[in-house]
Amino acid sequence: MGEQQDNQRGSEGGGREFDRILAELILRMSGDEGTPAVYPLGSLLPPQRELAQEFGVSRDTVQRVLRVLTERNLIESRQGSGSRVIAAPEPAPRTAGAQPGGAVRLARPGRTTLAPHIREAFTKPEVTLDVFTLTSESLQGHIWLQAERIRTGEIAAPRSIALRMLLPTDDLPLPYPRALGDPADTRPVDRLRAITGRHATSLRHVLGMLRAEGLVENVEVAIRRVPIVPAFKLYLLNGTDALHGMYEVVERPIVLEDETKPLAAIDVVGIGATLMHYVRGEEPPESGASDSGEPESQGSLFVASMQSWFDSVWKHLAED
Repeated sequence: MGEQQDNQRGSEGGGREFDRILAELILRMSGDEGTPAVYPLGSLLPPQRELAQEFGVSRDTVQRVLRVLTERNLIESRQGSGSRVIAAPEPAPRTAGAQPGGAVRLARPGRTTLAPHIREAFTKPEVTLDVFTLTSESLQGHIWLQAERIRTGEIAAPRSIALRMLLPTDDLPLPYPRALGDPADTRPVDRLRAITGRHATSLRHVLGMLRAEGLVENVEVAIRRVPIVPAFKLYLLNGTDALHGMYEVVERPIVLEDETKPLAAIDVVGIGATLMHYVRGEEPPESGASDSGEPESQGSLFVASMQSWFDSVWKHLAED
């Protein structure tokens, strides 16, 4: 029922998911303390279906968020033309969550979701993606959207796309998902492995079709398995950006295949999860500088460290 009415709407038509998405979009339109806006003045927001896919909510929730942004005279929505940013919000505070009375405090700088960075990565002539994840469910949806952008001419087709992805081995004992109160029930893990297989196959197909249709000259997809239980997801984009997020363990209902009755389970939050964004710099750091984007900054060191970790696991532990 619309993500349980997207975690229960508040008395003013909000709710936790509503507040989260509203806060995130305002942050992306405003930037923060020198961080440029993801959606600057005059730019178009992503389509509703893409925002719904990114945040893991219904389009109804996205539409309600866009209505609020329109009422605040921050965006202008036109049928067939999308939603355009017409005013920049005030720079955001650093904490996240809803304040009393429905006011929204914004997420800290550096926190983001996958969608805007995948969109940006696919605008480059050569796209490289190194991914460590539990199922690839989030990635598959975003890659499909970028393939459609290439087909419709929204963006120029890259010359090459190279994806390397690490997934846990099929015989690896996993602590999640599992049935609440019955760890011997293998159905939740069986469901997860089926989801993983479907999305891995879909990724190969979606990217392979770009090459088959003559849209992208060179496409390479390599998916390997490792005996590691993912406690986090990692996306390394074009050798310059790292997106990293811990899997939060939660209690929630899941629906098994060929069944309609939900099963209470211990699972992890994946789709729409908040990630930390780090950038590798190219220019020498200025005196006293320490922000991400400079070679000796925390961001640059993190990207380099994660790339080294990924390469080492790919070389020494991964199997086809």
